[in-house]
Amino acid sequence: MLIENKISNENLIVAKWLLTCCAMVFFMIILGGVTRLTGSGLSMVDWRPIMGIIPPITSEDWQITFGMYQQSPEFLIKNFTMDVNSFKQIFWLEYLHRLLGRLIGIVFFFPFVYFFAKGYIKKNEFPKYLLMLILGGMQGVLGWYMVKSGLVDNPAVSQYRLTAHLSSAFLIYSFMFWVALNLIYPKKSITHKWSNKAKALTLLIIITIISGGFVAGLKAGKIYNTYPMMGEYWVPPGIFALKPIWLNHFENIATVQFNHRVLTLITFLSVGFFWIKARQITFSKRMRKAINALMHTTILQFILGISTLILYVPTILAAAHQATAVILLTVALYLCHGLSRGES
Repeated sequence: MLIENKISNENLIVAKWLLTCCAMVFFMIILGGVTRLTGSGLSMVDWRPIMGIIPPITSEDWQITFGMYQQSPEFLIKNFTMDVNSFKQIFWLEYLHRLLGRLIGIVFFFPFVYFFAKGYIKKNEFPKYLLMLILGGMQGVLGWYMVKSGLVDNPAVSQYRLTAHLSSAFLIYSFMFWVALNLIYPKKSITHKWSNKAKALTLLIIITIISGGFVAGLKAGKIYNTYPMMGEYWVPPGIFALKPIWLNHFENIATVQFNHRVLTLITFLSVGFFWIKARQITFSKRMRKAINALMHTTILQFILGISTLILYVPTILAAAHQATAVILLTVALYLCHGLSRGES
């Protein structure tokens, strides 16, 4: 019994550490959204993983940093009237975004080494945590790869790279959250009969989030700012204007927004149907709360999405919409985990 309690306490400590990292990634996603929405993402035109932690301090430092930015397409095409004081406003947001990324790396790496050395992380579990570390490092590289796409000719990052960067953040968050749940809630032998339904809903939510990445990357939320119709149309003209046709789903602004509208509506109706049918089934108190939270978060996200669109993508609403996407996925994963562990 003493050994079981010790293992349980060790698992709880590791789980709390993972959930702390999840919280930091959550804020990283929000800050990344604000950085993008305020046009701050291309203010740092180089990437120095180690030395880049030190920001400009003196007036001379700022002039050198601003001089580098003045050679970028964003300054030459869009911000050519900007002075160094205005530059500082966009610089600090991108700097804080990168600084938080480094901090997450530190908060993950050193406890990881310590927990493994102390035996809190078992040898058979080691590959999972190593993969988390590798994914975190790759996320930093992917972030620079995304920024670099906006430093060539057109001062706009590739929607493909932005969506990959965002999706990777959600993947890392989900991975850590799931492993933390594994430590907190032990596995049971029988899977709940509604487990596959919850997994299907979670997959639908993930696909909808990815489609939202393309909306963000193409700034597709700044056209057809009406709902439920897109201007005067239910289906806007020209959604298959690009050839080959499949390209429209990734590069045609109208198509990308239309797809996201359809996916959000399908997600909203699917969660609603799931919630209604679930009222006829017996669930544990914990799972019942998770199902209700899924419905409530979906409603909030649906309202935030529409509000963001019709108000022409204000930063606060758009950031809240992105944050709620993380919360919605969190609730869906929590429900999936509970049902897959046989909790009824």
